[in-house]
This record gives sequence, C-alpha cells and structure tokens, in this order.
Amino acid sequence: MSARVLEAALFAAEVHARHRRKGAAEEPYINHCLEVAALLAAHGAEEDVVIAGLLHDSVEDSREDPQPVTVALLEERFGPRVAAMVAEVSDDKSLPKEVRKARQITQAREKSEGARLVALADKIANLRAIRRDPPARWPHARQVEYVGWAGRVAEGLRGLNPGLDAAFDAAYREALAELAARG
Repeated sequence: MSARVLEAALFAAEVHARHRRKGAAEEPYINHCLEVAALLAAHGAEEDVVIAGLLHDSVEDSREDPQPVTVALLEERFGPRVAAMVAEVSDDKSLPKEVRKARQITQAREKSEGARLVALADKIANLRAIRRDPPARWPHARQVEYVGWAGRVAEGLRGLNPGLDAAFDAAYREALAELAARG
C-alpha cells in the first residue's frame, strides 16, 4: 500500500471521526469508506480510484462541519483526478432527496470510469449494510425501496469491471433474500 493511500485513509478517518452509520450498531462511518476502498483494491482499481473510494463521502458529509472539505482542498491534497471523481459521486444536498436519487440513476453512465467504479463499490457496501445492519429508522418498505433503487443506479455503472459487477450481483441477491426473510 502506498503512502498516498494511507494519507487518504487518515484524512477520511479525521473527516468521519464523529460520524456513525445508520444501523443499530452505529458502526464508525470510516468502516464504510474502508470497505469501498477495499472492494476497489481487491478488484484491481488504480490507486487514484482507491483513494477516491476512501474520500467519496468527505465533501458531502462534512458540509456542516466547522471546516468543510471542499473539492479544491481534495485537489490540493490528492490531485485533480481524485478530486474530480469525488465531485462526480457527491450528491448535491441542496437538492430535494427525490431529485438527488433520480439524478444518480440518469447520470450514472455519464460519469468517468473511475467515478463509476467508486459509485458501484459504494452501492455494494450499502447493500451489504442493509443486509447485516440496516438503518435503524428505516422501515422494511424503505429498505426494499433502497435495494431496488440501487439496482437501477447500478445499471448505469456496470460494464467496466467484471469482478465488481459480480460483487454487486451477489450483494443485490443477498440483500433481497435477507429482506424477503425479514418480510
């Protein structure tokens, strides 16, 4: 592992130090970022893509922090390619949720290859979380809705990395099976 990857992991850990996942276990949010990066690395992604995986939520999730992370800061610290990928996968939280979710579906194919890989790894990690520790406040119907939506987003992200495509398929099937068992 390179020093740049470790620097990005440390940076992400600092950004997400007070953030928790929505599941009952309230697992540290950095675990999600590490899972996304590990998925990318395991499937042969380039170093910049792995770094973008570590940082993919840093802009979006620090908006209300005393010193929010900006794309410009990421460009300065990690380079323009990493910053551009993070910008591509970040939701514009000023838009209504329904608009943001629809944009992820309609704009998936328009993203750069690296951003598509990061977004697909993010969806894999989120589907795995729905299965093992779903958001505590999400009723069953919302969990089912999320899985279906993730599948629609993934349609535009697929086709670049057969290993990630297969990992998504497995996570999707397992999430559906778990939700059916809980139903």
